[in-house]
Amino acid sequence: MTESTSTPSPASSPALIDLTADPFTLFSEWMHEAEKTEPSDPNAMVVATSTPNGHPSARIVLLKGMDRRGFVFYTNHDSRKGNELAENPHVALLFHWKSLRRQIRIEGTVTPVTTEESDAYFASRSRISRMGAVASDQSRPLADRAIFERRLKDVEARYEGQDLIPRPENWSGYRVEPTCFEFWQERPYRLHDRATWTRDGNHWNVTRLYP
Repeated sequence: MTESTSTPSPASSPALIDLTADPFTLFSEWMHEAEKTEPSDPNAMVVATSTPNGHPSARIVLLKGMDRRGFVFYTNHDSRKGNELAENPHVALLFHWKSLRRQIRIEGTVTPVTTEESDAYFASRSRISRMGAVASDQSRPLADRAIFERRLKDVEARYEGQDLIPRPENWSGYRVEPTCFEFWQERPYRLHDRATWTRDGNHWNVTRLYP
């Protein structure tokens, strides 16, 4: 089948990205729409880190908080991403919503969330998830899955009948303070719409990009 070369009518294309919008407000609007259309985990995001000498790594985690200070996720600080962030605080995030044909890229630096924030989020997790965080040496080699299962049973026995499961000291959160946003909206014939917001002090410089 030959792809049509006719130009789509404006009525058949999504609205252009509003360059007058505040990037945090626009992010919230897109996330709200994704929560209504994505079948699973609209708050899933790629977190890309790198070593000081530039070796990158990426994984998907869940966004657990967002306000004008930044974007929050939680992890074991002794994991690979935790070790890389300890040496190189620069990070990139990527949200992709297939149902909406949209994505948002965010670049920034991380700072640790407060102890109070970490405690509150840890307490909100399911009991088995909290026990798993205690039992797991995240990202470390595991000779046999049965070892982890035994450790998990040991934690279950240790806290049997107790509501409080203390948060491990090495399990906490990071806040990504954005320096750049890129919003991407698919349009027909790969004539996509892209726009960036780049921080300049307390001001955002806005630029539309070629597809």
